[in-house]
Amino acid sequence: MPLGRVRCDETVRQLLRDLLVLLGLAHLAEVSPAVRLLVVAGLLASYGAHFLTRGLAVLVRRRRTLPVVTRNIDTSELRLSPTPPRLLTGAHRRMPLFAVPGTVGMLLTVASGQAAWSLLGVGCSLLLFAGCAAWLATWLLPGKRPPGTDEVIAWFQRWLDSYRPEVGLYFSGGSGTAYQANMWLGTVAALEGNAMVVLRERPMVQQLAPTELPVVCLPKVVHLMLLEHSTLKVLIHPANAPKTSQVLRIPTIKHAFVNHGESDKLSSCNPYAKVYDEVWVAGPAARERYALADVGVDDRDVVEVGRPQLAPVHPYAGPPPADGPITVLYAPTWEGWTTDPGNSSVLLAGEQLVTALLADPRVRLLYKPHPMTGSVDPRFGEADRRLRALVEAAEARRA
Repeated sequence: MPLGRVRCDETVRQLLRDLLVLLGLAHLAEVSPAVRLLVVAGLLASYGAHFLTRGLAVLVRRRRTLPVVTRNIDTSELRLSPTPPRLLTGAHRRMPLFAVPGTVGMLLTVASGQAAWSLLGVGCSLLLFAGCAAWLATWLLPGKRPPGTDEVIAWFQRWLDSYRPEVGLYFSGGSGTAYQANMWLGTVAALEGNAMVVLRERPMVQQLAPTELPVVCLPKVVHLMLLEHSTLKVLIHPANAPKTSQVLRIPTIKHAFVNHGESDKLSSCNPYAKVYDEVWVAGPAARERYALADVGVDDRDVVEVGRPQLAPVHPYAGPPPADGPITVLYAPTWEGWTTDPGNSSVLLAGEQLVTALLADPRVRLLYKPHPMTGSVDPRFGEADRRLRALVEAAEARRA
């Protein structure tokens, strides 16, 4: 079990180490009481500077939290200062590193009986901790303070007015869901007119795949409503999320649900799709799926747009070559959140299917499982690993 889970973090562990070494110093006759007091005072001052730095880090982080987070947008007008180094803001990095001189100095005193080592080591640690606090405090000075909320929002409004976006990719999700938006970045970037990406969670700005599209994160609803007065005409939604309902309030924007993949799972005919102006699907099978599910999605709102991600794949004309190679793509979906049978073929038929395909020496199998395979039912994760091993073994033999 990680010690952090029982509240024994880096600071607590360092404190225990220092206490043990101090006990050793207390039994040395060569170390006078005055030196011991100086060492203890230096350690206490070091810890005080450490906790001061932690408090400053929280304050700096709060002041640097802007109402809008961006990527691929020129923000030079805001005159933003560089982010503090992680050594200043990360206690788990700072404590083990800066405490080394003090710990080493006290150990040398225990080994040699010379008190000067303790004073020198603890003094160096104190200087490091105090210097760190002083350096971080400079981010609170006027020259490094970020602009206020009103100034940032005014800048964002000017950017919207000048860029004049017409299409946006709207996404909200937790950790590990960025793939749902990533698969549509290339398609949106290829559209005519100015396009952008609208996110709602700050961590997602970094999790999003590389793209040339302007990326804007608007965590608060009040700032999201700025899009109502923009030139945006359509927002494309690759996933349903609780925060989707917030942007649906904007009547000047048409909302289209494109999903992040289609299968015969119930999630591909979710009743929530009724809230969108249109539901864009790959083809007739998806249209029939909504009709059979009878979840209230009007057939007139279902638009067949194909699957743009497959545009680079050109269909082969004519019969397959007798001596190969024949490339087969196997892209099964995952088990889903429900226990409905047959959600995924990975467990039920995956091994039989892959084994049969690989038995033909002409076949080159591309296996692309869903990123969440095995996240709910471990059996699917185990089956996925077996399938990967089969494909890798076949590729090794082919090489």
